[in-house]
Amino acid sequence: METQMVYRIADNIVSPLGVTTAENYQAVKAGGSALCRYDHRWQIPEPFTASLFTETQNRALATDGLTRFESLAYASAQRAIEAASIKARESNVVFILSTTKGNIELLEQSSGDDTHIYPGTAARHVAERLGITTQPITVCNACISGISAIILAMRLIEAGRYDYAVVCGADVQNKFTVSGFQSLKAVDENACRPFDIERLGLNLGEAAATIVLGRERPTADSWAIQQGAVRNDAFHISSPSKNGEGARLALSAVTKDADTGKLAFINAHGTATLFNDQMESVAIGRAALGTIPVNALKGYYGHTLGAAGILETILSMAAADDHTILGTRGFEERGVSGEILLSAANAATDKHCFVKMISGFGGGNGAILVGKAEDAKSSVEGKERRGEIGYTVRHRVSVTPSRAVVDGQSLDCQATGKALLTELYKRFVGDYPKYYKMDGLCRLGFVASELLLRAEGHRLETPREDCAVVFVNRSSSIVADKCYQTSIQDAENYYPSPAAFVYTLPNIVTGEIAIRSHYMGETSFYILPEKDNNTIDMLLNTAFQDKVTKHVIGGWIDYPNDEHFEAEIFLIEN
Repeated sequence: METQMVYRIADNIVSPLGVTTAENYQAVKAGGSALCRYDHRWQIPEPFTASLFTETQNRALATDGLTRFESLAYASAQRAIEAASIKARESNVVFILSTTKGNIELLEQSSGDDTHIYPGTAARHVAERLGITTQPITVCNACISGISAIILAMRLIEAGRYDYAVVCGADVQNKFTVSGFQSLKAVDENACRPFDIERLGLNLGEAAATIVLGRERPTADSWAIQQGAVRNDAFHISSPSKNGEGARLALSAVTKDADTGKLAFINAHGTATLFNDQMESVAIGRAALGTIPVNALKGYYGHTLGAAGILETILSMAAADDHTILGTRGFEERGVSGEILLSAANAATDKHCFVKMISGFGGGNGAILVGKAEDAKSSVEGKERRGEIGYTVRHRVSVTPSRAVVDGQSLDCQATGKALLTELYKRFVGDYPKYYKMDGLCRLGFVASELLLRAEGHRLETPREDCAVVFVNRSSSIVADKCYQTSIQDAENYYPSPAAFVYTLPNIVTGEIAIRSHYMGETSFYILPEKDNNTIDMLLNTAFQDKVTKHVIGGWIDYPNDEHFEAEIFLIEN
C-alpha cells in the first residue's frame, strides 16, 4: 500500500518581523532582519547578536496565566487553528509542541517545584488554552525538533490515529541558552554569514511557527508533506560527522523515489558555524543533489531552535508559491568545500517542490520532501490509510534506584540510587570510560540499553541504518539543566560550562547510544505531561513507519533527580 499524503491546512509565523506568515515572508523577501547586537544583555559579559522580541511585542503577545514561552506558542497556534477552521476540541486533533528548552528561563527563580519547567507541562498549558483535549506531545530532539515534529504528525495521521495535527515550534532566548552556545564558541557577536568563507558562528532567535496538517486535501494544489526521515551520524554528541553521512542518509531517504529535476531548492540548516555548513555541503553533494539551488534563512531570524524546522518550512512554501528562491542573507563568498549553489539575492523559480534539511546535537539529522499535491508521485486519493504496523518485544529492562530487572529476572546488586548505575556499568559494561562524563539521564539510558543488548547476546558492530532509538520521559534534562544553571547563576562567579551545557538536551542520550552501537537510524526523544503507556506504545510504533527501521531500542526513561529515576525500555522488532 502506498502512503497517503498529509496536507498543509493552514500555518502561521510569529516573530520579531511579524505575526502572520505573509508579514514574515514579505519582510524576508525584502531582505529584512531583526538581528541586533546586544551588550551585557541578561548580564552576559560577552556581546552577541540575536533576533529578539521587543518589550512592546512581548506585552502584545502575552496571555494571562501563561508564561512568555507559552504565550508565544499559543499566539501562533491560535492563529493557525483559526485559519484552518478545525474544531480543536474533537478527539481527532493532536497538539505537537517542538521546543528545545521551553520554559527554561524560569529555572533561575525555581522554588524547588520543577514541574512548571518541564516542557510537557508547557505543552499541556498551551493545548488546554487552545481547547485541545487529547494528550499533547512534545518533541525535544535538539535543533531538528521542528522537522521531527512534522514527521511525527505525518505518521500519526497516516496511521489513522488523528485526522489533524497542530504542530507548533517555539523557543525564547535567555541567559541560559545564549551563554551555553557561547561556551561552545559557536556564537558570532555580529550578524551570521551562512556558508560564507568569513562565517564565525551562529546567532540565536525567538519565534513561534505553527503548521496545521490533515489527511483531507483542501485544494487541488495544496502543499503536501511527501516524505520524511531522521538519521543519526553516530559520530559525536556535539559535532557533525565530517563526511555528512547522517545528513546524506536522510536526504537520500526522502529523495530516492522523487524526480529531483522538479526540486526548486534545498533549504539547508545553515547555522553559519564552521562545521555544520561544511557538513551540509558535503552531504548535499554525496546525495547527488549538488545541482539544486541551496538557501539558508538564519541571516533573517537567527537560529530559532525548536521553531526553526517549522518556520523555515512554512517560509519555503510561501516562497515557492511566489515563484521565488529566497537569498541567503549574509552570504558573499562560498566557504565550504561542497560544490553547492548559493546566492545572497532572491531568484526566480517555476518549480513547486523542495527539500528542507536540518541537523543538531546528539547526531540527529532530518529531512522532509515537500511538494504540491497535484505533483506528488506517491499520493493516494480517498481515505485509505496505512494503519498500525505493530512490533514484537524481544527483551525488556527495568531500572529504578533500588533494582534492575532483565526479562523478569532481578539482578543481584548491592548499590542503590545513582551508585546502582555505576555498579551496573562496572559489572556488565566496563569498557566505555566516556560513561563517567555522562549526566544521570544519559547514564541511565546507556546502562539500560547495554543490558538490553547483553540480553540479545551480541552487538552489531557495523553501522546499522535499520536500528532506531526512541525514548519518552516527563522531566526532560532537569538535572543537567540545574547543573549548568549553577555555572551562570552568580554574576561574580560566572563560568558557563560547555561540558555541562551539551547535556541540557534530553535527546543526547539517544546520541550516546547511537555512537556506542553504531546505529545510524532514527533517534527521537519525546516528552509527555505524565507517563502514559498507550502514548508511549504509539510513539514507539511510529518508528516502524520509516520503512528502513527493523529494530528499536525505546521506552520510558525519566531522571528527575538522583534519588528518583526510572527506565522501562524494550528491544523491539517489527
